[in-house]
Amino acid sequence: MKARALLSGFALLATLVTVAYFIQLGVAADLLSESWVDRSVRGKGIPGELLFLCVGGLATALALPRHVVSFLGGYAFGAGLGTLLALAATVIGCALSFFYARVIGRPLVSARLGARVKRVEDFLACHPFWMTLLIRLLPVGNNFATNLAAGVSRVHARPFLLGSLAGYVPQTLVFALAGSGVELGAVPRIAIAVLLFAVSGVIGVRLYRRFRHGRTLGADVDEALEGPAIPADGSLRP
Repeated sequence: MKARALLSGFALLATLVTVAYFIQLGVAADLLSESWVDRSVRGKGIPGELLFLCVGGLATALALPRHVVSFLGGYAFGAGLGTLLALAATVIGCALSFFYARVIGRPLVSARLGARVKRVEDFLACHPFWMTLLIRLLPVGNNFATNLAAGVSRVHARPFLLGSLAGYVPQTLVFALAGSGVELGAVPRIAIAVLLFAVSGVIGVRLYRRFRHGRTLGADVDEALEGPAIPADGSLRP
């Protein structure tokens, strides 16, 4: 048991040092940008698609917003294929951060996200697939922190990952559609993406209000979705 804990500690340390090293080199800044897509992905066929999938998955696992991956997927491959590749990359990133927290990073995640872990665990406990899907539909929240918190919690991997896959679809499609319209100057396409994002957000908020049954993902999420809480004396919080 002690040897296993020691091994996990070394693995965690090695991961953090590696990430810091690549950040210091400035490698991350050049990845997943329009210039990188133009240079290394677009028109490269299957190798370009695989490169985008690998880099997008790793970047999402390291906390890059999934909407960036979706937007660039649409920019690189069009709305159809871009949505599929961005969705696959996002799920890969979700799985990587989830299992990293579960297998290696538990001490660090528990220390930094202890309260969030408890909230996520309570929120997902009864119906993990459906409640995960609900979380992914919300227009607010932190995808990376949710993945880590779920990994540390007792939530089973399969319903969490499947719920994430289903819940990622609407916003992935929206941002891939927006990305596909940039170069073409397709104002109607971008307008449709904005409308779809608003619709998916409204659906997520309504489901959250209806099915959370007193559970919460945090005061910041509740305030963003429902407005500031009003105390009994009627005064707003400062």
